Amino acid sequence: MFSRLRKDIQVIKDRDPAAKNVAEILLCYAGLHAIWAHRLSHFFYRHGYFVTARLISNIARFFTGIEIHPGARIGEGLFIDHGTGI
Repeated sequence: MFSRLRKDIQVIKDRDPAAKNVAEILLCYAGLHAIWAHRLSHFFYRHGYFVTARLISNIARFFTGIEIHPGARIGEGLFIDHGTGI
């Protein structure tokens, strides 16, 4: 689990020249927050807790401006930069 989180951070460091350090990535990257919230909501979606999954998804959309359906399957290495309005 933690290796996947580290990979998500590494993807941002590799692909975004504006990323200065890990603290900035953890605190300021809405795309990262949206992906992590999606993983949580997708877990609930796969186990049949659809309302819980949609609730998590909507809360994440409110805070990040990025909407990812709980049923969407996201592969490794996704990087969302400037995601609001997409």
